[in-house]
Amino acid sequence: MLGAGWSITGTPTTPQAVAMLIKVPWDHANQRIGGMLQLRDAHGHAVELETSPGKEELIGNEFELEVGRPAGPTHDNMIDAAMAVNIGPMPPGRYQ
Repeated sequence: MLGAGWSITGTPTTPQAVAMLIKVPWDHANQRIGGMLQLRDAHGHAVELETSPGKEELIGNEFELEVGRPAGPTHDNMIDAAMAVNIGPMPPGRYQ
């Protein structure tokens, strides 16, 4: 993984991605699970970037996932769900 773990950027960044490993409880398998990945600034505020003149959008992504129960593991095991979200260039700053 290139650039894994950064929280401070320099000049505007190149496009990148956020990789996630979500641990799904056994009793939530075979159900749709909603989530949201949202970029926040150093003060915890949602980041908005100008997408066109006079228009700003929150940077983030809502998602749904569903995992099936694999053969073998029992009810006390978590099920892994891996995914990645692409992110475009961002201005310099500190993010969380």
